[in-house]
Amino acid sequence: MPLHLVTDHPAVWGPEPGAGPAVRAAWDALRTVMDPEIPVLSVVDLGMIRAVEVADGGRLRVAVSPTYSGCPATGIITLEVTRALNMAGFHDAEVTTAVFPPWTTDWISEEGRARLAESGIAPPPRGAGKRALVAPDETVACPHCGSTETELVSAFGSTACKALHRCRSCLEPFDSFKCI
Repeated sequence: MPLHLVTDHPAVWGPEPGAGPAVRAAWDALRTVMDPEIPVLSVVDLGMIRAVEVADGGRLRVAVSPTYSGCPATGIITLEVTRALNMAGFHDAEVTTAVFPPWTTDWISEEGRARLAESGIAPPPRGAGKRALVAPDETVACPHCGSTETELVSAFGSTACKALHRCRSCLEPFDSFKCI
């Protein structure tokens, strides 16, 4: 039986209303899995968890969307998801990869966006993923002082999914999460 992926509203950050205790417990376990490249965000906050369900026979099934096809952290994230589910008592959970529709920065939760800013990483604005191809030079606000007087220093920051900027107002360097 195929896993039911959430495709009509792909930004899912928790169990659907009325979900059973196993699904709720799985979501709680998944909230403990932090992205290895951005450890202030869980895979839930990133919107990487696409589906959590109990299949016929009682086996837990989880679908994870990689942030992009070449992300070097995808393998370790899958291992950490499996480990967290195992620690929560789901010893035979099936963890699959879902690539359609492709992940977008629009799926990052509001809490996740706030955590990015608090840690000095400029979060992508909502809807930016759709504009990224036609407006790649959008202004990025400084997460330290809020100024929009910023400049791109490098298209690649501390990881491939971030770009390096500098604020002309407070003179602080900062990463910005690239829009996908």
